[in-house]
Amino acid sequence: MTKRFTAKKKLSRKLGGSLWGQANDSFAKRNYRPGQHGATSKGRSSDYGVQLRAKQRMKFYYGNISEKQFYNTFKLASRMKGDASENFIGTLESRLDAVVYRANFVPTVFSARQFVNHKHVLVNGKVVNIPSYRLKVGDIVQVREKSRKLNILIDSLQKMERDVPSYLQLDKENFSIKLIEKPTFAEVPYAIEMEPHLITEFYSR
Repeated sequence: MTKRFTAKKKLSRKLGGSLWGQANDSFAKRNYRPGQHGATSKGRSSDYGVQLRAKQRMKFYYGNISEKQFYNTFKLASRMKGDASENFIGTLESRLDAVVYRANFVPTVFSARQFVNHKHVLVNGKVVNIPSYRLKVGDIVQVREKSRKLNILIDSLQKMERDVPSYLQLDKENFSIKLIEKPTFAEVPYAIEMEPHLITEFYSR
């Protein structure tokens, strides 16, 4: 599992917004950077700083993906036909752990990674335990039958804290979700402003 050197509760404050839109997010109470001088720090960020923050927001949003994996995802997207930023978002949203999170099978993107790692999901009927596994249009992700009584799954599906985007088709009765079309940036229900074009600029420096 990816090492996380920063406490998850501080990430939203560090990056200037509630990353996942959770009601108990610490940013709602203290909307300034953590640390001794967080509330008094001022100054305009450089172009590099703005691009870096955009990259960090996106990277942490998807469970603090390692820099190497994040950059490799960008390189893959940039080699595809079409707009690099759109391809990048589509590739991130096609990750298995991201789809498990979007389905509300689990409460957080971090628990989605664990859920996949622990072999609780099937892709087209076969066990896949690689969180970064890239789904294709038409693929069906389903919770294994023996995992359907897990409290984390039942509780998360009852609460349905997040809207399921239009590029996914959820079947709650069968604990499955289908990728029905390629995700686009405009359709992704981010809880905070994301700027993928700045990430493209960052990696194009």
